Amino acid sequence: MSESAIVLVVACALIDTDGRVLIAQRPDGKSMAGLWEFPGGKVETGETPEAAIIRELDEELGIVTQVDCLAPLTFASHAYEDFHLMMPLFVCRRFQGVARSREGQALKWVRPRNLRDFPMPPADAPLIPFLIDLI
Repeated sequence: MSESAIVLVVACALIDTDGRVLIAQRPDGKSMAGLWEFPGGKVETGETPEAAIIRELDEELGIVTQVDCLAPLTFASHAYEDFHLMMPLFVCRRFQGVARSREGQALKWVRPRNLRDFPMPPADAPLIPFLIDLI
């Protein structure tokens, strides 16, 4: 097995009061465009995963939350062709604001049992059973 860079990204399962999870569609021009994913992004140097997800939710969706509103659920570890992805998945049920697209991505609130109806990147799809069991 060849050595590849490990990329740390964070993802969040935002859950609304109806028990639905927010997913976002990767916009044209990005890798894996058209696939649906949990909101999140890369952890910057010197940033904690919690700080990264708080920043990403604000940047991508206009959602404000705090560290004590984030619960770690599971993680993904996936070898892509050029890098190895490590992705903790947080659950957040308490947040302020209404999710709106700030980066051109389509958004959908989906019941966990219906998440498999949306094509996802290889790292995101294995996280679905954890959300189905949670809600």
